[in-house]
Amino acid sequence: MATILIVDDEPSIRELIRFSLESGGFDVIEAGHAEEARQAIRSAKPDLVLMDWMLPGRSGVELSIELKRNPKTRQLPIIMLTARGEEEDKVEGFEAGIDDFVTKPFSPRELEARIRAVLRRSSDQEAERFEVEGLTLDTVSHQVLIMGKPLEISPTEFKLLHFFMAHPDRAYTRAQLLDQVWGDTVYVEERTVDVHVRRLRKALEPTGHHRLIQTVRGVGYRFSPSA
Repeated sequence: MATILIVDDEPSIRELIRFSLESGGFDVIEAGHAEEARQAIRSAKPDLVLMDWMLPGRSGVELSIELKRNPKTRQLPIIMLTARGEEEDKVEGFEAGIDDFVTKPFSPRELEARIRAVLRRSSDQEAERFEVEGLTLDTVSHQVLIMGKPLEISPTEFKLLHFFMAHPDRAYTRAQLLDQVWGDTVYVEERTVDVHVRRLRKALEPTGHHRLIQTVRGVGYRFSPSA
């Protein structure tokens, strides 16, 4: 059974979530701030972190960035609990590597469904390595290399490039990319795809690999090694 770490500084909220998740069959551990969360992750090795955006001392986004930069915790799924529902806030969260958002107030059934969906996506990601014209993506080391040199991109752009390289020469709409990369339970605008494609192309441009990501007029985007 999956172990969920709840990180929230309000004991009443942790108690409510704990009761709901334990009723759904999950094991639950708790932390009230970032340092407690770090200790819990080291000792208990949870399968997913459910974290409040606003934490004392250090925000949930800052802690998420730290976890995603650490090779030992990079693959740990994170769902953010937040009262912030603005598009810009969600984009900031996805840039930090957050896997999904649940906006307060939320129902226990919605929360459980989101957790199961993220865990399912996480377990479906098998170890893979793709190589195209000197561009290499490795899901084990979570690295992108160009001609053997590391390429720094955000966690979301890594997911996007991973999907493109795993599905070459096929055109996808923005809606399809949102479902496949961000998940069908995440609600962001389709223009978010354009933003991340533009950033990914910019990162690949110095070596000319940006040409592999093609705009398909009237449809969306395609990754084409034969370009």
